[in-house]
Amino acid sequence: MYVMKCSRDGSFEKGEVNPYGNIQLSPSAGVLNYGQGLFEGMKSYRKEDGGLLLFRPELNAKRMMMGAERMCMPCPSLHQFVEAVKQTALANKRWVPPHGKGTLYMRPMLLGSGAVLGLAPAPEYTFLVYASPVSDDYFKGSGGLNLYVEEEYDRSARLGTGGVKSICNYAPALKAMGRAKSRGFSDVLYLDSVEKKNLEEASACNVFIVKGNVISTPAARGTILPGVTRRSIIEIAYDHGYQVEEGVVPVDQLLDADEVFCTGTAVVVAPVDTITYRDQRVQYKTGVGSVTSELYSTLVGIQRGVVEDKKGWTVEIS
Repeated sequence: MYVMKCSRDGSFEKGEVNPYGNIQLSPSAGVLNYGQGLFEGMKSYRKEDGGLLLFRPELNAKRMMMGAERMCMPCPSLHQFVEAVKQTALANKRWVPPHGKGTLYMRPMLLGSGAVLGLAPAPEYTFLVYASPVSDDYFKGSGGLNLYVEEEYDRSARLGTGGVKSICNYAPALKAMGRAKSRGFSDVLYLDSVEKKNLEEASACNVFIVKGNVISTPAARGTILPGVTRRSIIEIAYDHGYQVEEGVVPVDQLLDADEVFCTGTAVVVAPVDTITYRDQRVQYKTGVGSVTSELYSTLVGIQRGVVEDKKGWTVEIS
């Protein structure tokens, strides 16, 4: 894993790759007491010739910078972030699955590691990157997701931290997600916290609705995460001739949609089989010939180096 420390003057020293292991923190570390921490999720892909690719790592770096500003934290530069990810991928090259058999998931983290008793920014920070091989089947064998529209709990609120990848955003989602899974659902779909009638996102992925040639998705205006996969799918959909609308998406549109899919680093592009909203269960088109399948194939082809990358999204490392 890659580790880099930030000195008290706010500048990050030169980092290094260390053996994966536990890290030492003071009981009064800012990240433990006040949740001052951010993380990113990204992957390294093995090409057919054995080489390694990263996918748009600069967007993860910029998102961490945005989150660091919101959480009152210093942040590695774009160059420092991307180089750390490259070094971590190369150090773990033997753990990257064969082409088409999985990926190396990478987790950059920025932690308020310095000791602070009162409520204040930590005096010191640690940036680290670790990795793990993962399969492409995030939802463990599901042919399509079965989602439940959550109305009791909120994921985020206006002017809060829902638009940054703060560590504080995830544990609160476990209650609703666990309850949904105990009832046989894959995940929950959250509504806006004010009117409770507009779609936001699932626990850890963005959502899209397909109706004819129109693809709709909630706008990233501070309450949902501006996903890298989300942004990429929007651009690919435009290239494929679809009309993409980013804005307010009423939950009622689910009842009349042709397809629904979720996007994220972990789920990639996951088709939704059914959504249950109150007493209604709606089923959607999935599989061969679907818009979801078309967009998935293009995205994954670019990420793995089998579809020409005309946009300069991939970074080859060696």
